[in-house]
Amino acid sequence: MRKQLGHAFGLEGNIFRGKLSGTNKDAKGGVRYGTKEFETDIQYAADLRGVVNVATVDFLRRENSVNFFVTAGYGLMAYNPKVTLANGTVVNNKGKYGENGDNDFIKEAYIPVGAGIKFKVSDRVSFNLAYTMNFVDGDNVDGVYAGGTSKDKFSYGSAGLEFSLGSKAKPNLDWVNPVAMMYDELKDPSLRQEVEALKNRVSNVEKSVEDLKKDSDGDGVADQFDKCAGTPAGTKVDGSGCPLPAPTVINNTPVAPVDNRTGFEPIQFEFNSSVLKTESYPILDKLSSVLRENGGKVTSKGYASSEGTAAYNLKLSKDRANSVKTYLVNSGVNASQVTVKGYGEANPVASNDTEEGRIQNRRVETSRN
Repeated sequence: MRKQLGHAFGLEGNIFRGKLSGTNKDAKGGVRYGTKEFETDIQYAADLRGVVNVATVDFLRRENSVNFFVTAGYGLMAYNPKVTLANGTVVNNKGKYGENGDNDFIKEAYIPVGAGIKFKVSDRVSFNLAYTMNFVDGDNVDGVYAGGTSKDKFSYGSAGLEFSLGSKAKPNLDWVNPVAMMYDELKDPSLRQEVEALKNRVSNVEKSVEDLKKDSDGDGVADQFDKCAGTPAGTKVDGSGCPLPAPTVINNTPVAPVDNRTGFEPIQFEFNSSVLKTESYPILDKLSSVLRENGGKVTSKGYASSEGTAAYNLKLSKDRANSVKTYLVNSGVNASQVTVKGYGEANPVASNDTEEGRIQNRRVETSRN
């Protein structure tokens, strides 16, 4: 009985019994070690073997029809040798190998090693030819101790039919050729369509990445984030891609532009967002500098436009105010210097009936306490 675990390997259990015989008729006088011949009764032999399919002559077909295999394993056998001596006396050793003569058979381990070839008859039947050599861990299979460290061995050839059991829906792995199956799958139209679809998806992703990296005006800001597209080559721009103010020149000496920000200008937000815009950073940096150098306390007042419910807008306005406080604290301002309040839709600075007005109302205002 064999369990095929894969295309090339299986585990096989074997049980057999029978008789071994031999003669010294070709020796001088027809006698060797004082014996003419022997006959050994194998009561039973049982072993577990690994079976490896090593080659096939049909490797280009999806299913093979001829396989070569090798086997090796380990087992235990019980046997009794009967010897005919030179004078014709027959010595039967049965009952002489156990305590009080109650054990009729010798028990020894053995190692079976074999090779063979099988021919496919049908999906369920194959014709097998095999040869197996059994190496016995003992020197008395023939009833004669030759002395030294020699061990006995015996072999047998076999020919027979092998029947595959199990579900008919599953192919016999002995005859399935994985290389041919892979080749067939590569020709499968549905698989080819899947591969082509995957290639298209990869191509689309690569194109999207290239689009994200695209910088048409070469100012170092990708088009997707560039708020001032088409700036002339060599123009210095800020993080949003817009030109930086040109420095004032006095007596042919560039003078840095005066920063008129007070730090208390309104901080604008996108729709339904409490994430600070990059253009708000200079205002907050200025406010941070004022608070760190001069001390004092401020209140961060958050507001929202009229979209959504009043409760949600109240929460959103407080989140916006907290974003401002978090930025200031991260820049070195003491948390106790900033108080946070959310006012929701209250105190609009423009009409909520227009988009322009709603944009102005999504804000945070800071004031001294």
